[in-house]
Amino acid sequence: MTFPEFITQHEVTIRLSFFFGVFALMALWEIVAPRRVLTVSKAVRWINNLGLVFFNSIVLRLIFPAAAVGMAVFTAENGWGLLNHFQISFPLAVMISVVAMDFVIYLQHVLVHAVPTLWRLHRVHHADLDYDVTTGARFHPIEIILSMLIKFATIVVLGPPIAAVVIFEVVLNAMAMFNHGNVRLPLALDRVLRLIVVTPDMHRVHHSVEDNEANSNFGFNLSIWDRIFGTYIDQPRDGHVGMTIGIHQYRAAKQVSWLPGMLALPFIGKISGYAINRREWSKPDEQ
Repeated sequence: MTFPEFITQHEVTIRLSFFFGVFALMALWEIVAPRRVLTVSKAVRWINNLGLVFFNSIVLRLIFPAAAVGMAVFTAENGWGLLNHFQISFPLAVMISVVAMDFVIYLQHVLVHAVPTLWRLHRVHHADLDYDVTTGARFHPIEIILSMLIKFATIVVLGPPIAAVVIFEVVLNAMAMFNHGNVRLPLALDRVLRLIVVTPDMHRVHHSVEDNEANSNFGFNLSIWDRIFGTYIDQPRDGHVGMTIGIHQYRAAKQVSWLPGMLALPFIGKISGYAINRREWSKPDEQ
């Protein structure tokens, strides 16, 4: 059995193994070396954040039974996508695919901040009053569905190897848990790592209540995109311990830390701007 065949046949087992393994590692790391003191009951947040993850998983399986890997299989069988029209080695095709899909995720992340209607959905992710491993998977079901559709379109256009899609899904989930971790890295190590990948300190800036900081550091995996497109901020102005996590306008625990409130959050309040180029915090009611 070849490596691509092994990955394809054991896709679910591979993804779940990495998910639970990385989650357990990050959860333990947060206990041993936390970066910040949490402000909300960890039990309440974890039960509700993970409840949302479980709910999203059910919704995705009902709507898209085969998910992204199924689309990759369909695309390969029909010879669709750019990479299916060029004779390149498997390792190179995987590398190109993973980097290209990571770039699309970056663009998607910028988009959900730039478009007010999409920001209403994405603010469920940002409204978490604390920042830890569970924040990395906390998204509204509608945003999860839209994200999957964007992923489908990317696969159809790109035509990545099936194994590349599995690898990308594993890396994306693992990195989302890593860079949302409430963990302390040695500053020297952080400086080196963030030259290549998004570290917890780098992405935590993005969860600040300050508008210019929330509209920065959009990457989930590779850090290069923020540097290339000028959306990189090195450190939060109030420091990682002093900064406030969340959104100014949404601070009630029942609204942002409990599952019913999270599901209802996109439909509360008027549609307003959340300008991608905002550089200073303004009125909370403008968020």
